[in-house]
Amino acid sequence: MRLEGGCYCGEVRYVAEGDPMMQAQCHCRECQYISGGAPNTFIAMPATGFSYITGHPKQFTRKDLERAVTREFCAECGTHLVTKVPGLPAAILKVGTLDEPDKFKPQMAIYTCDKQEFHAIPAGMTTFEKLPGH
Repeated sequence: MRLEGGCYCGEVRYVAEGDPMMQAQCHCRECQYISGGAPNTFIAMPATGFSYITGHPKQFTRKDLERAVTREFCAECGTHLVTKVPGLPAAILKVGTLDEPDKFKPQMAIYTCDKQEFHAIPAGMTTFEKLPGH
């Protein structure tokens, strides 16, 4: 699969190629901060197939958390593009930044332990209190 996307203002663009590793909704509290309150919808793609093709994102990593993720976003418009997890060879793409968001086929909802009452999970979708296998 080949996915292309970028930020709202067009300053930063990326391409991701390979087989999706996971397509999900994340309901964790951290993702709620980043999304503005909704679950975060994402596609995890192999890191080896990911690259920025225009612009350079700014990065943010919390210093007070063990194994904190790094979030990459456009310094101009603030769009959150990608998350990188220590030890995970993936680029976690935000579905809203894809040129073709209809390629997103969610398989599961994760971190439902933090789900808010107003979050919708499609009927029949597999759910996990945390991550699968944890």
